[in-house]
Amino acid sequence: MRRRLFLQASGSSLAFAGLGLAPSFLRAAADAPVAKGKVLVLLIQRGACDALSVLPPVGEPRYYDLRPTIAIPASDAIKLDGTFGLHPSLSALKPFFDAKVLAPVMGAGSPDPTRSHFDAQDYLESGTPGVKRTDDGCLDRALASLPNPGPFSGVALQPTLPRILQGPVPALALGSLEDFRLPDGPSTGGFEAMYGAALDQTLRGVGDETFQALKDLKAKDPRSIAAAPGVAYPVSALGKRMQQIAQLIKADLGLRIAVSDCGGWDTHVGQGSTKGQLSARLQDFGDSLGAFLTDLSDRMDQVCLVTLTEFGRTARENGNRGTDHGHGSAAFVAGGAVKGGRVLNAWKSLGDGDLNEGRDLKVAFDYRSLLGEVLTKHIGIRDLSRVFPGYANDPRAWTGALKA
Repeated sequence: MRRRLFLQASGSSLAFAGLGLAPSFLRAAADAPVAKGKVLVLLIQRGACDALSVLPPVGEPRYYDLRPTIAIPASDAIKLDGTFGLHPSLSALKPFFDAKVLAPVMGAGSPDPTRSHFDAQDYLESGTPGVKRTDDGCLDRALASLPNPGPFSGVALQPTLPRILQGPVPALALGSLEDFRLPDGPSTGGFEAMYGAALDQTLRGVGDETFQALKDLKAKDPRSIAAAPGVAYPVSALGKRMQQIAQLIKADLGLRIAVSDCGGWDTHVGQGSTKGQLSARLQDFGDSLGAFLTDLSDRMDQVCLVTLTEFGRTARENGNRGTDHGHGSAAFVAGGAVKGGRVLNAWKSLGDGDLNEGRDLKVAFDYRSLLGEVLTKHIGIRDLSRVFPGYANDPRAWTGALKA
């Protein structure tokens, strides 16, 4: 309760994370400026997504030797360049690659060698690989580096606040935009009465002001904002989250960093090739991102989308026609500031000598270099020493994904 205030009445809920949220937090929200600031949208693929299926190296003969049943045939892959293709289930992303506003990244990951999902996700979100004692998340520290972060500067579209946004700067966790509303009808009186009857010092005596702030916010209800003509988001959890992030951006509430996640990437058994378990996940992933980017096409310069996963998977398929925990993986970065239309990589081969421990992809790009580049060039945070303590943040190590 020290870090989260959770209020519920008549089946409607509103959840906030942070300190001192009522009433000043809500009053500030109601008065938030409508400036169209730059926004980072981060999507975390939890479970370790397989880079060699996302971006199959169809120009590498050994790829097919290592994966006799799950490799993506060159004839089915969507050609990107002479080495890499795109999984056919990600066809919705190809137009953005062609328009040079999307760049796949091969070999993104953490320098820490762990193959533990729990540790790797913790390191990704804390921004301190190999250091377990970090209390806050790297993107909360990024919010702290912004001048005058507002109440809607950091938002997570998921039921609980992720590690990456935990820290001293308040951030919102919304399971959906349904959480971002007042109850309607006769129950409203009970909602107001709940505040008036509150025993907690945070709420006592401020019911009227808090309730009025919520009424003020209702006028900016992001749920009422329709998708662009012709845009159809997938009817899935991810599709709904990406649509609602787009609605928050369009509402001009001062959003600067939005985070969400999607699971199902731990494909030890029956991974599949152009069809199957992984293909189905990639279809939803690609279609959701494609709809999001199309929906925000008139705000492309405002938004930079980044996808990351905690680590990759083995280059060789296992005995269960799946893949095991690996090291380097794939990422995507998209937006108007992106120098897209190319696969960012330091590719050599799939020979044993070019693989990490002879079994999986090496990390060519520290994930902090990708996030750091976006936070500097797009969001405008010049000093990243606080965001990624102990990391050099050398621009020469950046991916080069963004324009100067």
